[in-house]
Amino acid sequence: MIREAEFQEGAALGAPDSIGRSRWVVMKFGGTSVSSRGAWEAIAAAARRRIDAGLRPVIVHSALHGISNALEQLLHDAVHGDPSEQLAAIRKSHFDIAAELDLDAEALIGDRLTELEQLAAGVRLVREVSVRVRVRVMALGELMATSLGAAFLAAAGLGVDWVDARSVLTSRSRGGAQRSRDYLSATCESEPDAELEARFDGLSDVVLTQGFIARNSQGDTVLLGRGGSDTSAAYLAAKLGARRLEIWTDVPGMFSADPKLVPSARLLAALRYDEAQELASAGSSVLHPRCLSPLEPWGIPLFIRCTERPDLGGTVISPVTDEVEPQVKGICVRRGITLISMDSVGMWHEAGFLARAFAVFSEYGVSVDFVSTSETNVTVSIDTAETLVADDTLEALQSELGRFCHVRTIGRCAAISLVGRKIRTIIHRLAPALEVFEEEKIHLMSQAANDLNLSFVIGEDQVARLVTRLHATIIRRTGGSQAFGASWERLFHGDIRPAHDPDAWWVSKRDALLAIADEQMNAYVYDREEVHRAASRLLALENIDRVLYAVKANFNAELIRTIDAQGIDFECVSPSEVRWLEEVIPDLDRSRILFTPNFAPREEYAWALEQGLTVTLDNLHPLRHWPELFAGRRIFVRFDPGQGRGHHEHVKTAGVHSKFGVPQFEIDELAELVAAAGADVVGIHAHSGSGVSDPDAWRNIASRLTQVAERFPSVRVVDLGGGLGIPEKPGDRPFDLERMDRTLADVKAAFPQYDFWIEPGRYLVARSGVLLTRVTQVKGKGEMRYVGVATGMNSLIRPALYGAYHEIVNLTRIDEAPSETVTVVGPICETGDRLGTDRLLPPCAEGDVILIANAGAYGHVMSSFYNRREVAPEVLL
Repeated sequence: MIREAEFQEGAALGAPDSIGRSRWVVMKFGGTSVSSRGAWEAIAAAARRRIDAGLRPVIVHSALHGISNALEQLLHDAVHGDPSEQLAAIRKSHFDIAAELDLDAEALIGDRLTELEQLAAGVRLVREVSVRVRVRVMALGELMATSLGAAFLAAAGLGVDWVDARSVLTSRSRGGAQRSRDYLSATCESEPDAELEARFDGLSDVVLTQGFIARNSQGDTVLLGRGGSDTSAAYLAAKLGARRLEIWTDVPGMFSADPKLVPSARLLAALRYDEAQELASAGSSVLHPRCLSPLEPWGIPLFIRCTERPDLGGTVISPVTDEVEPQVKGICVRRGITLISMDSVGMWHEAGFLARAFAVFSEYGVSVDFVSTSETNVTVSIDTAETLVADDTLEALQSELGRFCHVRTIGRCAAISLVGRKIRTIIHRLAPALEVFEEEKIHLMSQAANDLNLSFVIGEDQVARLVTRLHATIIRRTGGSQAFGASWERLFHGDIRPAHDPDAWWVSKRDALLAIADEQMNAYVYDREEVHRAASRLLALENIDRVLYAVKANFNAELIRTIDAQGIDFECVSPSEVRWLEEVIPDLDRSRILFTPNFAPREEYAWALEQGLTVTLDNLHPLRHWPELFAGRRIFVRFDPGQGRGHHEHVKTAGVHSKFGVPQFEIDELAELVAAAGADVVGIHAHSGSGVSDPDAWRNIASRLTQVAERFPSVRVVDLGGGLGIPEKPGDRPFDLERMDRTLADVKAAFPQYDFWIEPGRYLVARSGVLLTRVTQVKGKGEMRYVGVATGMNSLIRPALYGAYHEIVNLTRIDEAPSETVTVVGPICETGDRLGTDRLLPPCAEGDVILIANAGAYGHVMSSFYNRREVAPEVLL
């Protein structure tokens, strides 16, 4: 790996001598790397080190974390409602970081904020957003952030000049029907520029400029596409003939898989340009795919480093590397793929059919990725993940193609790509690994012409499970070529200490857990104090008026009584859950229950209303077909916010492919049906998914729900739902409740007439529960090492069903350093009975007590007697 001393030298294998002699170093920092004082102090220290080494740093950075999304939301609100809330939130984010940096935000960015307010007011007036206005609004994120950054570096004693990137980068026009792409996803000139170098030579030690923005030949502002700051930095490095480009981010490099899915993913220490390009294009989110092409012609090396851990070796991308062995280096996932299938018997031996088809794609500015052909069918893939293709463009494209063939679209697809060198020569070695696709429908398979990847397009819902299994089978755990470094787990936990959270309750209560394990082969164990702590954190939120527990997460009687004693209310999804609550808490006031059935029969709604429960409707069918039930009733309505979130497709409970909620286009009909039934809507509800880690998501949901609420005068409650994420994998941060509370403060202030509720389930109980079991057998099978335990998917089905990650610890040997990578399996007669794949554990022996963490939610409640094996019993500490 490249350590700091080597890193300062900066020349890479194969780089031209002129590159090695250049004094320019371009350093790009993303939004998470410029959003705190600590991050800026690290940037200042890194710049000083470069200057002390005789180098000239050029800093390129993005907007503050979350601001680009907030600007998009601002434009949405200006078209469909009131943008004032988002304006206030954007202002607050910048003023907060300015205060943290001891800067005067009003003096530095006041004019920019005024410009933003004026643009938003104009959009609200005409209720539409032109391309040029969208570009101007989005560009302000980078312009404001860099103004603050330059001021901080200057105050820190560095000589710094702020440069407008639009005076440096000029875009090229591509023409065609979709000229908007020239404004929203522009490409720029990247030839060496002696005049630019001379200009920068005359500036201070540090030059600071923006990513993401440039200008066209008419002088208009253009954008380089979302994530385009990497590309901005690459263009500058090429124009300056830089010694190297450094991409500073929140991870230490590119990995053999996404560490969020596969914690055993290994660092890729050295890559060629073409390999890195394939990885980035195939779904690795560390680099923007377009940032490598400006560097390659000039042999400029790219270094990826971690802002928070500059001591860690990163990834070096350069013209050549030391290794030449054919191998798979990465398993990547790209979601948001749509397939377009074109059928026509007439295409058989018809000259020019493909030319006609691709001319249509070109005319509409739609880029094609994968292509598969047969005698009567051509199927291609397009990327719709970040609305790169607008809905109206896709409809027009289909209509035009329909003139000469039958067109069918297949949405919600994902591509799993095996990326490496000389893939064709090792297909025979990959055959056993590809058995994971045995039960999956493969829509399209593509082998790259450059022999760098083999890709499979499948449905999105099983991606996590398949990637985990593929990685375990294909990528070596240790050793291998010099291209591979340590795993994510080892980098962030090392070999000298156990890979677990030392503050977890089950560490301090280990003796009690081992005593239980002496009595029970398998057991779910819950810690009452952990539930108290989670409940207290939720009840301390200043901008939440009511907290309801989603009973489906865990209906253990003692846990429910504990939650009740804290003053938390309940959300139920079935009559049986309501009856169980009343059995566990005999004096429970039914006004504390929100009843939210989904596709339930008429009888359940009638029963709930007769019981005096508050009922939530999540589609229009009950109002269309049973309006008499709701006459004179006060009801909640579940609204689909339009975008599902969460750790797996099966827990994303919003969006067009989710069965939950009334979509926005049915709001008018909803209002008519409510009026006709004589019902009264008193609450608007949403729930976008589970395991959502971004605190800003709730502000966005609140913004959308308040817009809907304004349509119904009797609404008093805005229920934001649940889904608050918890730390699950090594390196995960706890959910920032304080930040969520702050982001909701502006919404609360703008809409004081509403009470705001949340409905956490997992957040309250997941970390309170563990599943204890014992090692039954240990087995080696080639490179694979299995640790068998006494229970499996019959007790905990989440890993098999969702590909969910649960931390696994050898409780017997908790103080021993983990040194083996193993797969933990249960006794169920199913290949999918894996509780954890590629886990770092100490050497395990028969009889050791194994602890599976974060099992307090959707564990015991989803268990079964499959194979007639007993479910682990429950114990409360």
